[in-house]
Amino acid sequence: MTHYAKITIDTQREGMVNITSRITEAIMESGVTEGLCVIHCPHTTAGLTINENADPDVTKDMLYALNEISPDRARFRHMEGNSAAHVKASLMGAGITLIVHRGRPVLGIWQGIYFCEFDGPRARTVHVQVAGE
Repeated sequence: MTHYAKITIDTQREGMVNITSRITEAIMESGVTEGLCVIHCPHTTAGLTINENADPDVTKDMLYALNEISPDRARFRHMEGNSAAHVKASLMGAGITLIVHRGRPVLGIWQGIYFCEFDGPRARTVHVQVAGE
């Protein structure tokens, strides 16, 4: 059995949006109790990651570190002026695969799934495919 869901997210200029509950909802709607869930971000200036969801300062620290790694620079050549966002998105990655067990995503006790925006504000899309029994 497979199930597809599309999630839309309205973002700020830059930030990490916790989408764990929306992914869990898509899995539960699928009816799959044992299988896999693939989450895909089709944007080149946004990404996905799994990280701590207990302390909101973690996402702030992550954004701070990414801005240290890839700050906006005048010498970037991309005409749209968002090269730093492209670098950050590549560092985060465009996809996540999760194990589905007993109808829920398998995550650590402190883990959450985050959509990472680096070039907003925008209306973004995340694709979710759940497959299994």
